[in-house]
Amino acid sequence: MQKIRPCLWFDDQAEEAAAFYVSVFGGDSRVEGVMRNPGAAPGEAGSVLTVDFVLAGQEYMALNGGPHFTFSEAVSLTVDCASQEEVDRFWEALTDGGEEGQCGWLKDRYGLSWQIVPRALPELLTGPDRARAERAMKAMMGMRKLDVQALLDA
Repeated sequence: MQKIRPCLWFDDQAEEAAAFYVSVFGGDSRVEGVMRNPGAAPGEAGSVLTVDFVLAGQEYMALNGGPHFTFSEAVSLTVDCASQEEVDRFWEALTDGGEEGQCGWLKDRYGLSWQIVPRALPELLTGPDRARAERAMKAMMGMRKLDVQALLDA
């Protein structure tokens, strides 16, 4: 088990969400276990309480905690994409039932915020050519889904 593992709070969709995320990321992603409510926790005895899952090698826990708390953009998950094809694939999958945001951000169907970031972007923004970095930042600020070629051309 890794030292730090994010816990994602859902109303009652933890198992559904974990399965969805595993299907989106594939590869080294899987549901590892489901803990059912023994009856002492709030909610119905036998219902799903937590789901342990792995996305691209990173461990997570999903908790069915009820409607008391919801996700906000204050916490997001960032996806490093090697190509425009990866950007497109993750963007399409995660916005299905969700909503697009600005600058590569989106909310999925569960309200969780994601940043879909092409690997070229941080390279452009931190490179030695400060004028190019400024142009790339300005281009990014006008985008929803990030366009690698448009960023490179800026």
